[in-house]
Amino acid sequence: MNEFWPYLKKAWHYISLPLFEVSGNKISVMSIVTAGLIFYGAIILSKMGERFIQKVLEDKPLDRGVKGSIERITRYIILLIGALITLDTIGISMSSLAAVGAVFMVGIGFGLQNITQNFISGLIILLERPIKVGDLVEVQGVNGKVVDIRARSTIIHTRDDIAIIVPNSQFISEQVVNGSFSGDNIRLSINVGVSYDSDPQIVKDTLLEVAKTHEAILQFPPTDVFFKDFGESSLDFTLHVWIKDQWMNEKIKSDLRFRIFKALGEKDIEIPFPQRVIHNAKSSRNVESPN
Repeated sequence: MNEFWPYLKKAWHYISLPLFEVSGNKISVMSIVTAGLIFYGAIILSKMGERFIQKVLEDKPLDRGVKGSIERITRYIILLIGALITLDTIGISMSSLAAVGAVFMVGIGFGLQNITQNFISGLIILLERPIKVGDLVEVQGVNGKVVDIRARSTIIHTRDDIAIIVPNSQFISEQVVNGSFSGDNIRLSINVGVSYDSDPQIVKDTLLEVAKTHEAILQFPPTDVFFKDFGESSLDFTLHVWIKDQWMNEKIKSDLRFRIFKALGEKDIEIPFPQRVIHNAKSSRNVESPN
């Protein structure tokens, strides 16, 4: 061990030598390694803190989106504290950061503009909660369920089992349709056209009976049928039902259409289709007979 001690002292000497200076603070290999270890520890601690908050809030009567926001913000706070301690370890204080702030902001303006915009948008989403994990949303033609809100982007899972990564800024700057914002329930509308020979009251009763047979239809708010209009070739009705499982809305509408078609057929109620009559006009000539 004694014969290795001089080499260790020499190695320690070299890694302690300053490589460069930042606002009068000397940065060495040792300080960089120490700072890296501290920040790595902060990352691990942030994940542990997020899991701890998750367990604490597990049985609390809070919305799932609220719990997710608290967990993610807790992680960001721990990471921020770890970053400040890391910078202080290598001798870069807040006053030193202010000295290089102008250069840093220029770098953000040119190279990190989109990243910064999406990160800030992610914080706004977590605080204001226009969307939350579990919501059914539509943004710029992307329709699906929010499964994760990250620092830079949000993950949306579609009904085709495809994960789509959407930048957070789109949820702030673009029009977003959130089917879950006001609650879990959603109203579905089924349009039905029947022939003019049909009794409107019988049609209404039939549609209400069909809605009662589906297990996914809620009793409250109540199902209703509207006589929508007198169409060109049909009497137009609209069936309004309420469901709780928004993810299955397309399947439920398909089930209702199958059952409506069968029920109307059993009562000899015709579902007409547009008819067009085409007349062929033939040109005729007046032919004068010779004298």
